[in-house]
Amino acid sequence: MYLCDDISIEFTRQPGMGAPVWRGRADSGAHLRSFADSARRTGARISAIWGSDLRKGGGGFRLHCVFGVEAGHAWLSLDLSADAPSFPDLADIFVAANRMQRATRDMVGIAIEGGDQRPWLRHGGWPADWYPLRHDAGAVPEFANEPTDYDFVKVGGEGAHEIPVGPIHAGIIEPGHFRFSVVGERVLRLEQRLGYQHKGVERLFIGADLARGAKLVGRVSGDSTCAYAWAYADAVESACGVEPPPRALALRALMLERERVANHLGDLGALGNDAAFAFGLTQFFALKEQWVRVNQALFGHRFLMDCIVPGGVAGDIDADGLTAIVEQCTTIGVELAKLRNLYDEHSGLQDRFATTGIINSDLARELSLSGMAARATGILLDGRAHRQGYTPPPPYAALGVRPATDERGDVAARVAVRFDEINESLRLLRQIAVSLPVGAIRAELAPVAGGSGLGVVEGWRGEVVVGVEFDVEGRLARVHPHDPSWQAWLALEHAVLRDIVPDFPLINKSFNLSYSGVDL
Repeated sequence: MYLCDDISIEFTRQPGMGAPVWRGRADSGAHLRSFADSARRTGARISAIWGSDLRKGGGGFRLHCVFGVEAGHAWLSLDLSADAPSFPDLADIFVAANRMQRATRDMVGIAIEGGDQRPWLRHGGWPADWYPLRHDAGAVPEFANEPTDYDFVKVGGEGAHEIPVGPIHAGIIEPGHFRFSVVGERVLRLEQRLGYQHKGVERLFIGADLARGAKLVGRVSGDSTCAYAWAYADAVESACGVEPPPRALALRALMLERERVANHLGDLGALGNDAAFAFGLTQFFALKEQWVRVNQALFGHRFLMDCIVPGGVAGDIDADGLTAIVEQCTTIGVELAKLRNLYDEHSGLQDRFATTGIINSDLARELSLSGMAARATGILLDGRAHRQGYTPPPPYAALGVRPATDERGDVAARVAVRFDEINESLRLLRQIAVSLPVGAIRAELAPVAGGSGLGVVEGWRGEVVVGVEFDVEGRLARVHPHDPSWQAWLALEHAVLRDIVPDFPLINKSFNLSYSGVDL
């Protein structure tokens, strides 16, 4: 299959039951750029970029680029030399490629030809010529761990000044630095620096077995443990040629939708609190607490960690448990309707929400945005739903997901989409519970030496992508987990423009992005 008519790269469909993935190889950096340019002109987005060191097996390096296309995802690889690996800058085609490329350079040592050369994940914690994900990296060398200067973009002019915020914040949240350029309280520019949460998780995958990999991937960003675990399982199952049983797929969807509801409930409460409506916080957090307690009772974990595993799921649910889920969906639905009416009719909330933090659909496409934030600009993009040229993976193909959208693109739109998505997830949960297939919940699988696979799952923030490669002994050689926050952090920088500094916490919470998910 040729995904771009004017580019001679033939793609083949990755085997398996996950979201459609098409694999291809570029002959050169110029070939890669030509495909990227053609894909961009036909409405594609950049979903992930990472690199691999193949020298242990006698090769060189390999660059991986994943593009979201009409038919699913195109996974394009480019082999690079062992001596001086490099690839052409793609950020002039896809803006969101900037930080992904810089992280690839910091971690694997694949140089960028042109473009932004600033470090991204390396904060002075290791030497500039030492790359943690090279197979011969060894232990971290002796090195003075001192903060490095970062060349923030300067904004000048009469009355302009800077407000630095973070990386340590007043609340118990993850670290990130925000450099505001302002005139008075009006934001002219926001530039972020992340990477303070860097924990070396990609290096921890190297040499691990499948079970260890599943535990690690579920902890990349704890609020998306089901999305990551499912994407990892999809990738592993594709590489191993194994299809999970229908009951396992339905249980995965049940868990993923419960994860979606839990996060939206918590965020709706926090958004009320950030707009000085503490009653909303207490009510929504009470609902979330009830929700996650049922998770604990039925699956053994409040946030469903370690419940989705390669081959299927770790545990089953009985008829009483399914009845409890249906009953809770009904109860939560009633309470949600009351709270939505309260939010919609509260003039103070609507004054803070409406026309604040606007992202329009053109900008969302330019930034390769996915998930709830993209749908709040009117873009009908949901990996669980049918669209032209795309059939979602099971069990969603049979569930008829109705994506929630809103064209306003502001905080109010992101709040409305969250309400709508909770209601849709409650409908899906009832449907899954009453029609759960009978049968096994897990298929046996064994790693395939040298195999590889890609998994893509529509998490509550957006597309979660996980790439997996096995070594010749069947252990994990490379795992790259990619959070949709990579793209959405850029959207946040644009959303605050022309608003005032005091609105930033509210705008930030309306996205609620993951630091940990991009600080690998």
